[in-house]
Parts: sequence; structure tokens; C-alpha cells
Amino acid sequence: MPDRYAVIGNPVAHSKSPWIHTEFARACGQQLEYVRIEAPLDAFGATVEAFRASGGRGANVTLPFKQEAFRYCAATSERARAAQAVNTLVLDRGAPWGDNTDGVGLVRDLEVNLGFALQGRRVLLMGAGGAAQGVLPSLLAQGPHRLTVANRTPDKARALAARFEGAQGCGYPELAGAQFDLIVNATSAGLAGDMPPLPPLETLLAPGALVYDMVYGRDTPFLALARSAGVRTSDGAGMLVEQAAESFLTWRGVRPDTRTVLAALRRR
Repeated sequence: MPDRYAVIGNPVAHSKSPWIHTEFARACGQQLEYVRIEAPLDAFGATVEAFRASGGRGANVTLPFKQEAFRYCAATSERARAAQAVNTLVLDRGAPWGDNTDGVGLVRDLEVNLGFALQGRRVLLMGAGGAAQGVLPSLLAQGPHRLTVANRTPDKARALAARFEGAQGCGYPELAGAQFDLIVNATSAGLAGDMPPLPPLETLLAPGALVYDMVYGRDTPFLALARSAGVRTSDGAGMLVEQAAESFLTWRGVRPDTRTVLAALRRR
């Protein structure tokens, strides 16, 4: 039987990860099976253990379980410890081990696929949950001039930013008067067709700004508003593919080329 992997989340039916990893395996000559598993909100650990007992060798973790996955692991990578969130589980090497590939996936999409260098830039990261936690250390590592975390609950933004030198946290109203070269939406608002309660977006955008939404596969209100303001936009499809490639490397020892898969995903 082929080696078994999965993406675990709730909801998870929309996930493109099975298709992406199947394409990676085909390109790299690897034999594997990759499936979706929707875990009950109160049974993440039990769901992972059942998959592991059935022969599962690894899993990706998506909303809302990334922080719970960090607590589940017996050991983690340094970047997962920095983020206190896990999106990649290794289940076939003794005790469960976790990594976080979200940050490196986002940075690679920004800098390689989109040609947007982060060094010296003013960055706004919206959200303070597992998605924001997963990418904040990697964004800071690229040397932005300023990185601001904003959240509906300002105390959560300030608590997250306080863990990292070079970051600051605030509520959305406090953004008035500031400008940013990059705005990243790490909230799930787009999944419900909503938008974070920002000040007027056009006032936040510096010349040549890029607006990025981690939600993929749909035109979110946030991206539509940014386009109407005349700035460059991107959804999170590239981040999805790049973080998946890092997970594949962890599991299989080879990093697949992402360009062909990303182009095919966008066509789909």
C-alpha cells in the first residue's frame, strides 16, 4: 500500500492539499496517498491518533487546530516553537513531531513568486490567531522596517507582538494615519465574505503597496476593495503551494518544483 498522509481540519472539504501533494508525488516519482480528514472540534488529538494507528505517516493541519497541534506534539522545530503553532506533523518517527511551514511558504511566495522583497518594508499583519502566529517569525526574519499586528481584540495583538522583537500590536482604529507597503490578511474573515474593520483602506496604502489575503480560491471582499484602490493584490494560493512543498520535503526528503503546480492550481 502507498504511504498515507492527510490534511486535518474543520472544515476541510474545500482543501486543495490532496491535489497538490498528488501532483508533487507524480512529479517526484513518489508513491503516496493523501486524503482529507475533518476532525470534530473537540477531538483533534483522538483523530490524529486514529490516523496514526491506521498507518498514517504525516499530516498537514489547518484551521482551527494549529495551536492544538503544537500542544499535541512531543517535540517541534524551532520555527514551530517560535510560532507556537504547527501545520506539519511527522507521525512515523517515534513520538509525534511538528513543524510550521506557513511562514517560509508565505515568504517564498512573496519574494520569489511575486518578486516583493520584504527588507525595509512597512508590514501590516491582520489577525492574532494560529495563521498569524505561524508567519510572524518568518516575516520578521526578512528585516522589515516595521511590522504591525492588528486584531479586533487589541490585547491579543499586543500579546502576540510582545513575543517578538521588532513587532508591535494594536487594534484596527489605531492604524489611522499609518501607511504600509504590504498588508497581509491572516484572518478567516474572507471565508465568510466579511472584512476586518480597517480604517479606509486607501489611506493605509503606500505607493506600490501589495495587498495579500491568505484565503485562496475566492475573490474576498478585502481583495476586491484593494483592487478598487488600484494596488497589486494576491490570494494565498502561492503560499498554500509553497508551504506544501516544505511539508513534502520534510516527509519525503525531496523538495518538489512548485511553479508548474501553482500555475495549474490557478487554472483550476
